[in-house]
Amino acid sequence: MELLSSWLLAIEQSALGNAVRDLSGWGYALINLTHILGIAILFGSVLLLDLRLIGWRRQIPLDAITSATLPLVKFGFAIAVVSGVCLLSANASEYAGNPFLLIKFIALLLALINAYVIRLIPAWKTRHKIEPGGRESSVLARAGFVSLACWLTVVAAGRLIAYW
Repeated sequence: MELLSSWLLAIEQSALGNAVRDLSGWGYALINLTHILGIAILFGSVLLLDLRLIGWRRQIPLDAITSATLPLVKFGFAIAVVSGVCLLSANASEYAGNPFLLIKFIALLLALINAYVIRLIPAWKTRHKIEPGGRESSVLARAGFVSLACWLTVVAAGRLIAYW
């Protein structure tokens, strides 16, 4: 916790933190809106992909779903991270004792680790050539379930930060 507190203080005292605090109320509101839009793009795309991995809409080839959702996942993630760091920098030290911030960060780390692990699954690597089936689908389904649980936790904890 001490490491997190010192990291939050450093972000708050950074040039970015000063710049965000110097914005008008509308400036901060626009960053907040950008963050929400990034989360919506990210989570909506992840939701479609994870539900497909779990078994929803099996008639749609996995490759078709991934080619539509993965660029949006990356785009939404980039927007959410950049805007989230800006929002956090404005008053980061106030969140030092907030358990939901730590929960969000841990869930985010687990979601990213899971995304990396999915890339190592043979059925994921060959989805462009052959549709996964049988045991391969079960492995991907478990990874999709873990992903969905992690991202739901990220979103819920992120929202609950404001109420602590």
